[in-house]
Amino acid sequence: MNVPVPSRHTRTALAAAVGVVVNYRFGTTVVLTGDSLTRWLASLEHSEAPAPITVRASQVSWGTRESSARLDTLTPPPWSWRIAATVLLAGTLAARHLGRRRTRFGRLVRLAEAGRNLPYPNRTHASLAVRSVRWVARAFPARVACLEESTTAALLLAAGGRGGAWRHGVATDPIRMHAWICDVHGQPVEEPVQTGDYTPINGSEPTSKRYR
Repeated sequence: MNVPVPSRHTRTALAAAVGVVVNYRFGTTVVLTGDSLTRWLASLEHSEAPAPITVRASQVSWGTRESSARLDTLTPPPWSWRIAATVLLAGTLAARHLGRRRTRFGRLVRLAEAGRNLPYPNRTHASLAVRSVRWVARAFPARVACLEESTTAALLLAAGGRGGAWRHGVATDPIRMHAWICDVHGQPVEEPVQTGDYTPINGSEPTSKRYR
């Protein structure tokens, strides 16, 4: 297997004898084992890539654990929040579709971390941001998954002077990824209990200004 080249855009998640390498510029994900993982870890020592993060083990389910598919009833958020969420969601979706397809993931990451140096939101504000985005997303004729939803919620919080709440993580059994919003204590907001299976891997390093 060809081992990717480490850079400031790559994040490494270690789970037992497996390494998951995510490129935060291009959105590519590579799973490494054995000699490939050994060579990758050795190459990190002489690169600008962040240090690997150990992913905590998820409860073993062999793919049989159930998750609730019921959508919670949303209480309409204030009009000001709905209007702001509508504008920002439209901007997030535009950023997803405009520009080079290869750097789509990187553009959304850059938006999601735009307010990373701002004070963390309290749980009430973080919850209101997520619920506002979910409320307006129902009317959008476009795919709004966890990445688009959490990016827009992060932008909504940044517009109000709060940030650093966007998280992107990896879980095992099987290996999977998810993006969400956390509160000032780092706890997931408006998320099912299964989100606790994910270990955040987005670090504190500044994002690249070369996403286009």
